[in-house]
Amino acid sequence: MKCIIVDDEPLAREGMELNVKEMGFLELVGQFHNAITANAFLAEHEVDLMFLDIQMPGITGVEWLKGLDKPPLVIFSTAYPEFALKGFELNAVDYLLKPIRLNRFMKAVNKAKEIHDLRMVEPISEPKDDTKEILDYTYVLADRKYTKLFYKEIQLIEGMKDYVIIHSSKGKLMPAMNLSTIMRQLPEHIFTRVNKSYIVNVQYIQSVDSDFICMADREIPLGRTYKEAFMNQFIKNNLLKR
Repeated sequence: MKCIIVDDEPLAREGMELNVKEMGFLELVGQFHNAITANAFLAEHEVDLMFLDIQMPGITGVEWLKGLDKPPLVIFSTAYPEFALKGFELNAVDYLLKPIRLNRFMKAVNKAKEIHDLRMVEPISEPKDDTKEILDYTYVLADRKYTKLFYKEIQLIEGMKDYVIIHSSKGKLMPAMNLSTIMRQLPEHIFTRVNKSYIVNVQYIQSVDSDFICMADREIPLGRTYKEAFMNQFIKNNLLKR
């Protein structure tokens, strides 16, 4: 994993560099004393992980991270524990309090590596074109194993930023992917997106009104953006007429 250190304190950068060298899977590709120089580097180079100090002169680590479109994984470091909440609100992998102990550092980077490795593997298999229509199952990578799921077993899928929760008859699975990615790989005659946060298996829909889709154990809001396409494809085309 390629990583960089962004910290205005030379001694802090030195200590972080020594910790990085202890981890065989980390490759330090840059050290920066402020967000401006680090930003220029990110524009030209691929980075997997960033050790980012929160309190820096000029632009703070938090302010800079908020402005990045596609930031690498981030582990915050700071001498001020009161800033921890801000770090986690920005989906940081972890938060290290200075002075940083090696065992705590190892725990944080191992967590980052686990997330990085999940992102490097395609969670749902993409069958070849000549078999895609006849397959009625897929495989999902979650909890470090591939679980076979038949489409009929999947009831609904809930989006959680970079993760989704698949609710199935086998229980819940939580692969690292977003809702748009998983929707592109599911058969459209079985699954449909009904709002920004949910995909449902139409076979499990019990009733529909103007605002909600009723499943067995929950009501899911029918989003305005998705309502017309859903009603046309799954309701009007399957409606008993007079």
